[in-house]
Amino acid sequence: MGHALCTCSRGTITINNKRYLLIHRLGEGGFSYVDLIEGLHDGHFYALKRIMCHDKDDRQEAMHEVEMHLLFDHPNILPLCAHAVVERGSKHEAWLLLPFCKRGTLWQEVEVLRDNGVFMPEERILAILHGICRGLQAIHNKGYAHRDLKPTNVLLDDDDQPLLMDLGSMNQARIEVQNSREAMAIQDWAAQRCTISYRAPELFTVERECVIDERTDIWSLGCVLYCMMFGEGPYDMIFQKGDSVALAVQNRITVPQNTRYSPALEHLLSSTMVVNPQERPYIANVISQLEEIQPAPPGQDTTHI
Repeated sequence: MGHALCTCSRGTITINNKRYLLIHRLGEGGFSYVDLIEGLHDGHFYALKRIMCHDKDDRQEAMHEVEMHLLFDHPNILPLCAHAVVERGSKHEAWLLLPFCKRGTLWQEVEVLRDNGVFMPEERILAILHGICRGLQAIHNKGYAHRDLKPTNVLLDDDDQPLLMDLGSMNQARIEVQNSREAMAIQDWAAQRCTISYRAPELFTVERECVIDERTDIWSLGCVLYCMMFGEGPYDMIFQKGDSVALAVQNRITVPQNTRYSPALEHLLSSTMVVNPQERPYIANVISQLEEIQPAPPGQDTTHI
């Protein structure tokens, strides 16, 4: 990530000779925050993600997130418009310029529906799930896994199409673990980078001789599907009550009794949330199941991307 030409003055910033007006803060996390900005050259709104880098390792992590974005040009993965590193005295900030989706995240949509006592209809769930699966398939086809798929990391655009974001936890899809030291390193990494209530069972207690693969994302996908169906993730309340998510995920998922959704959709949910990762489907199989429930829209061949 090069030191692109960036300046910041009162109310405006300049990135690569283009000026942007700072509007307001959209949100913040542990070491990053996101501002809404407007391009004075085009009138479009953007989200500027600023990652605080205290040392070389932080800068490498930010660089990794940029590199992951640049791998993809896909309608279901949030594109990166520009990036830069900005010096702040002895420290640095990594800037990621991203499109702004005014509708917000899938989680925000689920919350609004839940607060109004409404459940998402199956047809809409299937359409959104199709898009998430297409984005995941693009990631998996390049030999990577997302590792932190959750409703807050899925944006919805004006056409209700999902966009996968927050690619900073992405890493190689297939990880061969050969001893207890490597197992503990993966387990510690997952504890930091993979949200607990959407984390696959095999990442809570990593065996000393095993293979972790992209099917951790399939488990998380199942949790996202459950959230769309029932208004919260299957392990959200367990985490909020302070109970052990690590123990809870070792048991077969129980689908709440309902008459809203088809047996085929419930079967799809159950198939993604199999505790043994070797019995969990790959993304192509999930898409095939989806297309048996609801064919893909005309012109979209989801099985081969």
